[in-house]
Amino acid sequence: MKKLLIILLLICTGIRLATGSGNEQNILPLTLEEAIMIAQLQSVDAAVALNELKTAYWSYRTHKAEQLPEVNFTSTLPYYGKNYDKYQNPDGTNTYVMNNAMRMSGELSVDQNIPLTGGRISLLTALDFTRQFGGGPYNEFLSNPVGITFTQPIFGVNIQKWNRKIEPVCYEEAKAAYIEKVEWVTLNAISHFFNLLIAKENVAIATQNLENADKLYEIAIAKREIGHISESELMQLNLSALQAKAKLTEEQSTLNARMFQLRAFLALGEEYIIEPVVPESVPSIRLHYQEVLEKALTNNAFAKNILRRQLEADFAVATAKGNRRDIQLFATVGYSGKDRLLPDAYRDLMTNQVVQVGISVPLLDWGKRKGQVKVAESNREVTLSRIRQEELSFNQDIFLLVENFNNQAAQLEIARQADAIAEKRYNTSIETFMIGKISTLDLNDAQRSKDEARQKHIQELYYYWSYYYNVRSLTLYDFFNDRTIDADIEQLVKK
Repeated sequence: MKKLLIILLLICTGIRLATGSGNEQNILPLTLEEAIMIAQLQSVDAAVALNELKTAYWSYRTHKAEQLPEVNFTSTLPYYGKNYDKYQNPDGTNTYVMNNAMRMSGELSVDQNIPLTGGRISLLTALDFTRQFGGGPYNEFLSNPVGITFTQPIFGVNIQKWNRKIEPVCYEEAKAAYIEKVEWVTLNAISHFFNLLIAKENVAIATQNLENADKLYEIAIAKREIGHISESELMQLNLSALQAKAKLTEEQSTLNARMFQLRAFLALGEEYIIEPVVPESVPSIRLHYQEVLEKALTNNAFAKNILRRQLEADFAVATAKGNRRDIQLFATVGYSGKDRLLPDAYRDLMTNQVVQVGISVPLLDWGKRKGQVKVAESNREVTLSRIRQEELSFNQDIFLLVENFNNQAAQLEIARQADAIAEKRYNTSIETFMIGKISTLDLNDAQRSKDEARQKHIQELYYYWSYYYNVRSLTLYDFFNDRTIDADIEQLVKK
């Protein structure tokens, strides 16, 4: 089933499958865009990022639910006890009497937080039933038809108010962080892709060099027989052929390792042989520092992270200050009734009222709360100092990245031209060597220049795409298509 899903996914991304005869391995020509798409859909890193997003999503949903009324029911299932209980006589003495009874109770409450004041109000109703056994068994009901309880901090911090400020910022930070991590998955895919591409090019270079070295050695043998080259030059060409063979073996081993790494990153099976396709063209675009910085500060999780840390530091100070003069006011109003018959337990409620009002006031703490305020204020200053330093570093990183990207287009064009020239020079050198116009040293120099120029071209191509996707990961903006990078969060977390 997994293999079928992978094949369908590859077909949807436009990957062409070519099954080789005589084995069970599939040749997968893979472009850079296809590698990125597969990585974002099924790589392990992408799955980890999605699970972190789901955690943040449900945390935010929990915060939203806390603003809504809660309906709670608590109940004591039938309890039976036959034991001695202490009983105080009218004259003040105590004695132990046998208590043989069964009890059941239930309470239904509706609880609501009050974001405006930070208080909490509860509306409840309860019923208690007792079945007394013994010489004269009877039933008794205790009712609390309605009761209202209100709790309110007078000078303390309004935690609900601060949560309504902080939690949405945390969620926005998590969403931006998810998209940013997906972009980092893209960067890893680019790195693995170009590692394989460079390894493939090195194998191609080594294969071509071995073929040319063998051919030149065969020609050199014939030239030596007629005395056109020296024995030293013949031996040098023989040594070059052996070195080319060893180099091909080494590069083939590196290619296999890079192939395994990319397959593992893309969660592909070992039955696939990936053939990376060289990106022949790159979009022509020039970035501007101020525009890139503006996009980064608007979209990047870093901006949300700064705001969240500022709010949390302010909240810690407000909490410490509120605790210095925290006064808790609580009030309860309700009615109760008692009778041996259930309907009668709800009569004459006005004669059995419950009213309770109280406060909790800190009087003396020997400077403990004052010290907590000073600690919170100092921590806030430390946080703000770190934030200022991080902002400077963030802006500097953006500036350097934009400069590197803008310069890389020119570097890539130079490398492309140098690659073409070095290839042409090498082919010309081979022809010139065959007619005896240059030495083996000149030929080896041309070969080395060709190999270095080809590797440099692929390396500069990697730098170009790496710089661009680094910019994307920081700005969460696609400058090629001029659009913000976003995701359907609701759809993702419900998968």
